[in-house]
Amino acid sequence: MKITDDKLQKIALITSLIGLVGLIAFTPTVEVREVDIKDIDRGMIDEEVSVKGVISDVAQSSSKTSYFLTVNDGQAQIQLVIFESQVAEIESRNLDIDDFKNRKVQVVGKVTQYNSQMELILSGGDSLRIVN
Repeated sequence: MKITDDKLQKIALITSLIGLVGLIAFTPTVEVREVDIKDIDRGMIDEEVSVKGVISDVAQSSSKTSYFLTVNDGQAQIQLVIFESQVAEIESRNLDIDDFKNRKVQVVGKVTQYNSQMELILSGGDSLRIVN
């Protein structure tokens, strides 16, 4: 059997379509893992996780573009970094970053390390929610 350019093109198209359908079908099953803050360690760097806790402190960077929130779950605490673009997303929902202080929240963020301390980088403006 001779493979012509036309047949090769059809095979590539069908394979691509099967791959796309597979991605669409399995993407919703990928969930962010909820963890306790005390369990976050260096082995989780670059992993996206979800934590719940109370915002005990809100600080703004010296450049006034980013915020640093301390999330405390009663057993441990971690710094949450919110960059300028995410601040704009949060403010577009008619919320102010200071409104989160002393409120229980759920946060989705990427685990990073800065100056030997574990931190969370907020995934997006909708990744910080007040919960009851």
